[in-house]
Amino acid sequence: MMQVVDASEGRVPTRTVAADEAAPATLAERVRSLRLPPEVTADRSRRRWWIGLGAILLAAGTVGGWLAMRHTNPGEGEASARPTSGAAAAPSTDASKRDAGSNPAAAPIADSGAIANQAKGYIVPARQILISPQVSGRIVELRIQEGQRVNEGDVLARIEDTEYRADRDRAKAVVEMAKWTLAELETGSREEEKRQAYADWKEAEIQRDYWRTLVDRYQKLLQTKTIPQEQYDDALTRYTAAEQRARRAENAWYLVRDGARTERRRMAAADLARAEAELEKAEWRLANCVIRAPVTGTILRKNAEKGNLVNPIAMQGSYSLCEMADLSDLEVDVAIQERDIAEVFLNQRCKIKTESWPDRTDEGYVSRLMPIADRAKGVVSVRVKITSIKQEEEGVYLKPEMTALVTFLKESQPPKAR
Repeated sequence: MMQVVDASEGRVPTRTVAADEAAPATLAERVRSLRLPPEVTADRSRRRWWIGLGAILLAAGTVGGWLAMRHTNPGEGEASARPTSGAAAAPSTDASKRDAGSNPAAAPIADSGAIANQAKGYIVPARQILISPQVSGRIVELRIQEGQRVNEGDVLARIEDTEYRADRDRAKAVVEMAKWTLAELETGSREEEKRQAYADWKEAEIQRDYWRTLVDRYQKLLQTKTIPQEQYDDALTRYTAAEQRARRAENAWYLVRDGARTERRRMAAADLARAEAELEKAEWRLANCVIRAPVTGTILRKNAEKGNLVNPIAMQGSYSLCEMADLSDLEVDVAIQERDIAEVFLNQRCKIKTESWPDRTDEGYVSRLMPIADRAKGVVSVRVKITSIKQEEEGVYLKPEMTALVTFLKESQPPKAR
């Protein structure tokens, strides 16, 4: 006799077999005797399925936790800290004091109880100007470099003006011609022209009277058969033509005497106005070949070089000359989380620090809260105006696009202190 053992759990079954059953007669029966029972195979399949499901749930939980941490500090890893109570604020204050004892430059900006919020942002000019030429052409002179400070009205560049100068001269000639035409119509004919027209009229009347007298004489002679019919007809034709010439000369005399019609004088005045408008436009184009600085500021970026063709309406190539801004008028563009925006208000006093100059602290205040939020990031843009920039410090410590840490204090800055 021999026992059949369950290989999956090591239990001894209650069934026993005889020695002749443990030794099958054929090879096929021996192979079938080595197979596991169906209930053992099903049990192993269920255990594998539960192990796989557990691994999937574990991986999903890990990914969900990582996404939740990313959502807590979205965007750019901005540091945001707001004390919720006096007990919660005390540890950060003690840590600041310990840091200040070891490094004077790391002293806290303000007492943690006076801090409403902290956030990182980027320094931007309050007004950044894109200098674009108002006419197209080739740059023949360029007087700017990045970082150069220019005053309002300084010449930045010159554009080739040969074509624009020719247009101006042609427009001037058209204006002169229109002026003389209008003056002629308004002044009227000269006295000599009037006398000449009058004399032509009287001469035509004399010719008409002569042929009329001759026609009357030929008519009497024709009745007595003294002259042929053809001679009378010729005299009558000449009389009719002389009468028409006399009428035309009379009308010409009246035109010379009374001058041009009112409509013609008005048309001439309109032609003069149109020519003057074209001249003004040509002079404007010529003047804009010299590009000047519209405001006082610093050249931030140069977009063209000498010899470039610039076209302000082109979609490709150089459409602008440079970018400039007043670096004494800077702001910090800060993205505040929607949950923290209630702690930010207009004219709120702020402290600004940069990573480049950690021992320098600038003053500022909240100048604007943007009227629209960014739903993709869940933030509201806030502008903090920097008020502590001195004239000799323009562009030295604070530069556009620098990262800045803004501390919002729980107090307002009076308008007179700006």
